[in-house]
Amino acid sequence: HLVCLYVPFLLSLSILPLFHMSHFHLCVPKARLDKMAKFQQRGEDLESSFAECCRLLQGAQRRLGYLEEQMKREEEDEEREAELKKVQAEVKKLEKDEKLFLGLLEEHRRDEKKLPWNIDTICREGFSKSVFNIQPEIKKETQQEKVEKHKTFVEKYAKEMKHFGMLRRWDDSQKYLSDNPHLVCEESANYLVVLCIDFEIDEKHALMEQVAHQAIVMQFILDLARTLNVDPRGCFRQFFSNIKTANAEYQNAFDRELDLLKERVRKCAQAQMEGTMKELEEEERQKRLGPGGLDPVEVYESLPKEMQRSFDEKNSEMLQDAMNKLNPEEGRYHLQRCIDSGLWVPDLQEEED
Repeated sequence: HLVCLYVPFLLSLSILPLFHMSHFHLCVPKARLDKMAKFQQRGEDLESSFAECCRLLQGAQRRLGYLEEQMKREEEDEEREAELKKVQAEVKKLEKDEKLFLGLLEEHRRDEKKLPWNIDTICREGFSKSVFNIQPEIKKETQQEKVEKHKTFVEKYAKEMKHFGMLRRWDDSQKYLSDNPHLVCEESANYLVVLCIDFEIDEKHALMEQVAHQAIVMQFILDLARTLNVDPRGCFRQFFSNIKTANAEYQNAFDRELDLLKERVRKCAQAQMEGTMKELEEEERQKRLGPGGLDPVEVYESLPKEMQRSFDEKNSEMLQDAMNKLNPEEGRYHLQRCIDSGLWVPDLQEEED
């Protein structure tokens, strides 16, 4: 008889919603639920703030390294020195903030372990979002393996990476990476920078600045992944969420990194162009070398003015007069250099005479 009474009671409970079932048994007051929700939100806020602080610190450290390198290579400049001190102070403050957030996170996790168990603490999702649980593949590669990997990747995906480099809207960039998550990697970031340099060399400055923007987007995603210790393919959406709702400090950090990249691209393009010009000049010089291995242009510029004029007018008598005015030793020196450079061909001149 008791069983007959108990079974309908159980069946009536089975149709209750899970939330009511749990709280029917555990009797968790609403105030406690609100408190737990606030506790969970605080944990998420701390995780987000810590990740952002680490990202800002990495950016500031890159700027500091760049400025220190400039100070070593170039002359002292008051404006650059002031900027260096400003960035040094920023790095020091961010390092302090990083330690503070880390301490708060550790304290929060200790408090989390002390929470009383109920259906909400047992079954709810942890404070860490799914992105924090994606572990990146860790594999040490040799320099040769990295070069080959980059070459293969570029050959396969150059068209897709260039398309990403031309996108302008945040939503378009996010959607394209969602459709092509394999592009979220170091190879893409490196390719975009190389593409920037190529555009700058070709004097396509607007295209350079556009691709530079996307290169910084990719770099920020990779920095965020390193900070969170996750695969970058699992956190690029978080970057776009951050940047679309960015405060002034976050946006300023992005803009600073973009300006630094554009400056580095311009200097690198200039250096490459100068190097190419030197190579071309050396090739032309090698082609000009005379039978004795001397450059006729260099020899001509070293001659006395009267001898130069005789070559300009192709006047052998004027050349002979100019030679007679020199002491014999100096005359022989210049004549031999003219022969070695091909400016003077004795056999040909004798035939003409």
